[in-house]
Amino acid sequence: MTDVFDTRKVWFVGAGPGDKELITLKGYRVLQQAQVVIYAGSLINPELLDYCQPGTECHDSAALNLEQIIELMENGVKAGKLVVRLQTGDLSLYGSIREQGEMLTKLGIGYVSVPGVSAFLGAAAQLGVEYTVPEVSQSLIITRIEGRTPMPPLEQLESFARHQTSMAIFLSVQRINRVAERLIEGGYPADTPVAVVYKATWPDCQELRGTLIDIADKVRDAGIRKTALIMVGAFLGEEYHYSKLYDAGFSHEYRKA
Repeated sequence: MTDVFDTRKVWFVGAGPGDKELITLKGYRVLQQAQVVIYAGSLINPELLDYCQPGTECHDSAALNLEQIIELMENGVKAGKLVVRLQTGDLSLYGSIREQGEMLTKLGIGYVSVPGVSAFLGAAAQLGVEYTVPEVSQSLIITRIEGRTPMPPLEQLESFARHQTSMAIFLSVQRINRVAERLIEGGYPADTPVAVVYKATWPDCQELRGTLIDIADKVRDAGIRKTALIMVGAFLGEEYHYSKLYDAGFSHEYRKA
């Protein structure tokens, strides 16, 4: 049975980190039926548009402002077309769907969100690592540095660095030198492992490894200035403490409990 998606609403779809096969099955099905797709320019793998049917209206939002994007959505919905807003990664992280949703609501148009695979997950898979390693780190901080969007006063890098847990830092590689300095100032040891993953899961992905001391030089030498995730923490190191979940004795006691 083929899903029928409500054309009275706009469908926000998380496109995943890059690999066209890392879109969710539901996202794929929505794209197959889409009649209008507004996609986020160079951030989206253009091969995802191959899932659309011939004749689908595809609009690159890179050169559009918010009002123009909303106008495309409104016109599509009023014409009875299935409208899809295709955005990178997962919608819940730096997706800016709230402001789009609020404007649609004012127009009396509903919307639906279809989650996607975030770049921080794609980068971990690319490196074959876990953010949560027993006795090393059991928490993950997802953040960014201030740019055009300021950071709340209590969410500065130095404050997060005091925890010395795993971190995934978005939208900040262009200032990697200052990021490293601030993390050291906040409490991370200077030899803390760091990885920078450029375009995780894309064919032209690049992976850099180093420490807070030397990672900025490696990023500069590689010419990476955008579309990269910074990963910081001991989880990237060589010291591992494995979970007891699959230990025979632990499993027996767990079942008894």
